[in-house]
Amino acid sequence: MALALISKLRLLVSLCVAAHLTLAGPIKNGFDLSKVTVPAAEILPGGPPPDGIPAIDHPQFVKPGEVNFLRDDDRVLSVKIDEEVRAYPLRILVWHEIVNDQIGDRPIVVTYCPLAGSGLVFDRQVKGRKLSFRVSGLLYQSDLVMYDRERESLWPQVAMKAVSGA
Repeated sequence: MALALISKLRLLVSLCVAAHLTLAGPIKNGFDLSKVTVPAAEILPGGPPPDGIPAIDHPQFVKPGEVNFLRDDDRVLSVKIDEEVRAYPLRILVWHEIVNDQIGDRPIVVTYCPLAGSGLVFDRQVKGRKLSFRVSGLLYQSDLVMYDRERESLWPQVAMKAVSGA
């Protein structure tokens, strides 16, 4: 009798746990993936926790003639807005992946995924709000997934848009 009761309790607990996991949806690296617009199964933990790779928020720049930490063959991501040009060295981006910057009155985010070798620049002004991006520690199609600090929406670099919470 006691064994039958224990078996029923185990079954009940198992069903409750399964129901909770189904209702809660998938959570990876602390992000709720239940409402993403891409297949949640394709979003995978990439190793570090959220912010485990620190983004740069206030980049420092030097004049081209004053650069003493780059070689002539070092690669950079370059951005030109109006007449202002900036270079973001890959040897720095490989360690940070995201730079939140502003050129003139345009807020931008410079992104680089060392795994995919992809670098893209986005406007950080979304629906009238200036967003600040961070590294989620997740990957989508083997590429960087960012999140914005204000709403914790997920932004796969390869999708070039938010896939949750936008």
